[in-house]
This record gives sequence, C-alpha cells and structure tokens, in this order.
Amino acid sequence: MIDLGPFAAGGGHGLFLISGPCVIESRDVLMEIAEALAEWSRKEAVPLVFKASYDKANRTSLGGFRGPGLEEGLRMLQEVKSEFGFPILTDIHLPEQAAPVSEVADILQIPAFLCRQTDLLLAAAATGAVVNVKKGQFLAPGDMAPVVEKIEESGCRRIFLTERGSSFGYNNLVVDMRGLVEMRDCGYPVIFDATHSVQRPGGGGGFTSGDGALAPYLARAAAGVGVDGFFVETHVRPEEAKSDRLNLIPLSMLPRLWGQLQAITEILQS
Repeated sequence: MIDLGPFAAGGGHGLFLISGPCVIESRDVLMEIAEALAEWSRKEAVPLVFKASYDKANRTSLGGFRGPGLEEGLRMLQEVKSEFGFPILTDIHLPEQAAPVSEVADILQIPAFLCRQTDLLLAAAATGAVVNVKKGQFLAPGDMAPVVEKIEESGCRRIFLTERGSSFGYNNLVVDMRGLVEMRDCGYPVIFDATHSVQRPGGGGGFTSGDGALAPYLARAAAGVGVDGFFVETHVRPEEAKSDRLNLIPLSMLPRLWGQLQAITEILQS
C-alpha cells in the first residue's frame, strides 16, 4: 500500500486513476481540464492523480509541441494541486530534474524509453516521492525486476510499475496481458496505461498517431486480469490537443469507462 494523501493505492485499496492531458498546453486549458476532473471525481468519489507533462522530450520531430518547460510547468502544476487537492504526477528526463520536480509532484514518472537509466532512477528514488516507472517498449515484463532493485537499493519502497505496450517496430505496439501478472510479482502496484498502449509511434509520418477508440477495450481487458490502477490521458476537446490527440479518451467518455472498470474489478474481488 502506498499513501498518496487523499487515498491509498495498492494493497487491496481499490482502483485509482491517473488522468489529465498529455502535455501542459496553457494555463487556461490545464485548469479547465483539472476543474472538470475535480468536479467528476468529487461527485463519484474517484481516487484521482492529476498528470500532465511540462516537457515532452521525446517528440517524433523537432516541430512537435513540447510544453512550457520546467519552471513555468511546475508553477502551473502547483496551482492545480493547491486549487483542487490532487496528488500530482509528471515526468522527469534528467537526474537534475528530480529534486525540483519532487517539490511539487507527489509521483515522479520515469518515461518508458528511460526506464533503465540508472542515474535517473537513483535521483528519483532519493527524493522520497513515489516513483512510477513505465516499462520500456523494448523490455520483457520480467526485465522490470532489476529496475525495481535499483530503486529499492536506493532506499525507496514507494514504487508503481506501469505497462504501456511493447514495440516490435512497424509503428505499432502490442500488449501482452500476461505481463501484468508477471510485473505484479515485483511486489508493487501495477498500473495499465490505456492510452499510450494504442499509440502508433511515428505512424503519422512526422508525429505519433494511434487509435483512442481501442483504448477502452484494452483497459477492460486489463481490469479482467487485475490491476491496481489505470493511466488514461484525457482532454475536454481532444481534437485540439497538442500531443497524442489520436490516443486520448475524451473526458466526456471517461465516467462510463471508469464505471465499467470498477464493475469488472468488483466481480474479480467477489
């Protein structure tokens, strides 16, 4: 079990949700999405972590929108945290980002491409924040065990592991649901990333494409296997999103999907 303040994650405490836009587009858009999520999560008692990236450092092309950067991005995430009381998750890409980001974020996310970067893992572990590691698209599920060991040996036991699909090239990802079971053997909460799992990396030519319409199917399958939480990027106007717009689940559709995931989980638990 990991204490996130407003709620606990893992250890049989029920599903929790990580949700928000892929990247911080502007203060106004960020606050609009956060307010909508806050209203829904309060009404339905949804344990929710708010996520957004201040910098998308692995864009397909130089022309891809990256976000406002570290300083401005953290200022806006702090505003979301102060206004709505959400635990905050955001990515780090360099070891020197870990300490300043942990002053705002409750969860430091290690991007999939960087999940084996030792110095990055150690820096994140040293902050005392929760460390969420996305399994690399190039790793087998069992290969996450040495990643966990690096973090544990640095004194951190507050770890999440997230599945986001495996790449065999050819602009596609495949999710092997057996991996969710195998990663659970590491002893920490397992999260399924529904929206990044339907990406088609580089499939748009100069950008990453995907099919968000398939994300609910994969999410329901993951709920059937059994996970502790879900990672779902969303937006109030997906067609205007500046990053991963083809993979997002519209915020208007999120409550129905969440109800389905809860219902499946309750059947398993009964």
